[in-house]
Amino acid sequence: MRNFTYVALPARVVFGAGSVAKLADEAERLGARRALVLSTPGRAEMIKKLMKGMEGRVAGVFDRVVMHTPLEMANEARALAASVKADCCVAVGGGSTIGFGKAIALTSGLPVIAVPTTYSGSEMTTIWGLSEGGAKKTGRDPKVLPKAVIYDPELTLDLPRAVSAASGMNAIAHCAEALYAFDGNPIISLMAEEGIRALSSALPRIVSDGKDAEARSDALYGAWLAGMTIGTTSVALHHKLCHVLGGFGLPHAETHSIVLPHALRYNAAAAPEAMRAIARAMRRNAGSEDAPAAIWDLEKGLGLPSRLADIGMKEADLERAAKIAAEAPYPNPRKVEYGPVLALLRSAWSGARP
Repeated sequence: MRNFTYVALPARVVFGAGSVAKLADEAERLGARRALVLSTPGRAEMIKKLMKGMEGRVAGVFDRVVMHTPLEMANEARALAASVKADCCVAVGGGSTIGFGKAIALTSGLPVIAVPTTYSGSEMTTIWGLSEGGAKKTGRDPKVLPKAVIYDPELTLDLPRAVSAASGMNAIAHCAEALYAFDGNPIISLMAEEGIRALSSALPRIVSDGKDAEARSDALYGAWLAGMTIGTTSVALHHKLCHVLGGFGLPHAETHSIVLPHALRYNAAAAPEAMRAIARAMRRNAGSEDAPAAIWDLEKGLGLPSRLADIGMKEADLERAAKIAAEAPYPNPRKVEYGPVLALLRSAWSGARP
């Protein structure tokens, strides 16, 4: 007999090629007249085009978004929102940009319209994160959940193939952990397995041809499902480790990609049904019966870095990272203990196939 609780977050999703043209309509639906547009410095041309379609509703632009939402810079964005009397935020970009929108919403309550251009899934969750002093603090708050999300696959066509692959593996990590979350449920499990299937099929095609519109659409669909799964379930060891490693300055998506197969191996014996679901989704694309190995093989085929050492993690910091991760108890299929976690990190640092 199954026992579970399912809580659906309020979500408005506009999906499809060219759907970013409806951005002004979504602002109008919220009654917003003075939007603060958020982006990274590299999206200047995209922002100019979007602003032309906003019908004079842009009050300001904050284009200095960086990874991990440093508190000092988040406060600068908050101050700008207040100074221009913004009545909403439009976050155009990946998880970092959407994270800045959430940081503003957290303290001001301003509604956020998200226009994702990567596969992070942040746009579908109430999870926020801020980094300060080498540590990253995260939490959940309903007011940071975007009021509308516009998924336009055309905006992802220029996303570099390597970035696409890493971001897509980050999304697969969301699905994987939802499958063994202590507060999971059958509906989320269906979404998670379908998300893994869609992403694991799309990513090799994107790496082969970044302009493959159908593959881009499939990947964004998978990312939406991944965001839905992490938005309504708790995360476990994998995400905890990646948040800890983020405090060491490692890039978010690549860290998730490298750690995922090792975290799955850590939990495999304690979460057999989740491993079967992952393998089932992967088997339709890659033929593997072993979930951690299938994930590792997919990443290898995508040309992603396989070692934490490759993205800047120092071997001398592994013990401290393991200690931080093991100090705070949290739900995970297998007990989180310092020794095994350190072994996991050493394996991820060296890049061994799990």
